Amino acid sequence: MEAGGQPAAPHVSVILPVHNAEAWLDECLRSVLQQDFEGSMELSVFNDASKDKSMTIIEKWKVKLEDSGILVVIGGHDSPSPRGGPSSCAMWDATSTWSDERCHVRAQDPNPGPPQQIGYSKNQAIAQSSGSYLCFLDSDDAMMPQRVRLQHEAAVRHPTSIIGCQVRREPPNSTERYTRWINQLASDQLLTQVFTSHGPTVVMPTWFCSREWFSHVGPFDEGGQGVPEDLLFFYSHLRKGGGVVRVDQSLLIYRYHPKAATHSVLERIGDSVLPPEGMSFAGRCGFSTGILCPGRADVHLHGGCHVHCHNRTTIWTHRVRFLEERALPHWAAFTIWNAGRQGRRLYRSLMAESRRKVVAFCDVDENKIKKGFYSYEDSEERPKPRVPILHFRAARPPFVICVKLDLTGGAFEDNLRSLHLQEGRDFLHFS
Repeated sequence: MEAGGQPAAPHVSVILPVHNAEAWLDECLRSVLQQDFEGSMELSVFNDASKDKSMTIIEKWKVKLEDSGILVVIGGHDSPSPRGGPSSCAMWDATSTWSDERCHVRAQDPNPGPPQQIGYSKNQAIAQSSGSYLCFLDSDDAMMPQRVRLQHEAAVRHPTSIIGCQVRREPPNSTERYTRWINQLASDQLLTQVFTSHGPTVVMPTWFCSREWFSHVGPFDEGGQGVPEDLLFFYSHLRKGGGVVRVDQSLLIYRYHPKAATHSVLERIGDSVLPPEGMSFAGRCGFSTGILCPGRADVHLHGGCHVHCHNRTTIWTHRVRFLEERALPHWAAFTIWNAGRQGRRLYRSLMAESRRKVVAFCDVDENKIKKGFYSYEDSEERPKPRVPILHFRAARPPFVICVKLDLTGGAFEDNLRSLHLQEGRDFLHFS
């Protein structure tokens, strides 16, 4: 107890947005109960218009959790659709002091306003919580017993970092390439591979950070459906000098299932489809397009895949602009590694100043190399730019690499290693 009879704020708040998660909530909440962290904990649940038995399960576990000393705060809304507007029961300042009443269930707001998106639900769960540290959890995932303890220890040592961890994918054979990438990045690659289509180098459901640092960087973007709130927060975090640290133990069961979150349909659907230039796909992922997405999280939505795409703010555009902001100013000239579709798309997407720095494309495909050059026909410049296409051994670094990793049986990786280059200085991965 603090002076004046007020309970002390908990050390760690577990942040849990929920939407129609009855199939996984028992395992998820059991994993909160089983944490071996010896400090005080709080669970902050924001129920985002669930229509299933999620709230019944939450109420059941609330009793068990509070009996074990874990405080529980529940807010939310009952609108017809998820990601509703602000509910009066959940609008607290993120730095407000904790009080007795906040361990009670908050009434569901019946008039939440117009639908928004997942950033809103996360922000509300954070705002109604009070822990000094925030541990993010998705309702379809489950934590290993040591997660909070080990990530809290790392966060204390790295107060301006996002702390992630390795994951165990369920089912084990789902999204194998992405899972390897999550778990096998070296510590320096957590910062050099921030430009790839995989998104944040520590995935959002594994994030752990101090409330003070979150408040310095955040909140999450609430700009509308389809906005990659985790990616935008991650970029803002890096802009403000934040670090990225991964606890190299598998601390989260990271579930893949048909309703799981996916990355944006704008950039990659079914691992191959891209929208035409100047256009975007819209609608529920996998429904309006008729193509199933591979369930890999650039946008990690709780419970369901409701990615709506907008021309103006695509994930691709955010990534290109971040590359131009953070990396390209350090290079007077560079080569795009891939004379195919992805490389040409990157070239066309660059601002004119960045495009003028491209001295060549490089490739291993003899048919592309024989063409000799790429002509940018849509350019307003006269004469139109003609960019040479070279064999990779004839090209000069630095490279922006638009070749997907772990897809060529090691051939591409062997070619890259043969050049004895340093990642971050001589090349960056973009695909």
